[in-house]
Amino acid sequence: MKDFIIKHKFSLLFLIPGIIGGYLYWRYVGCLSGSCPLKSNWYFTVLFGALIGYFIGDIIDDYFKKKKINKDELQRNN
Repeated sequence: MKDFIIKHKFSLLFLIPGIIGGYLYWRYVGCLSGSCPLKSNWYFTVLFGALIGYFIGDIIDDYFKKKKINKDELQRNN
């Protein structure tokens, strides 16, 4: 479990702002009529926000991993 948390630290870190953003989106922008399934229920928008936050964190995590790999390759070549 500890290895999973260390491996996905940025993804898990961005999960929380995603949850908060999803809730705020439902609260202030959401659909009042109930005809739009994603925006009418708070748990769908919170889940959607959490997924978006996780994916953004995963993209940032991949960026830093690639940057570290490139830096290590440059040091080995010199």
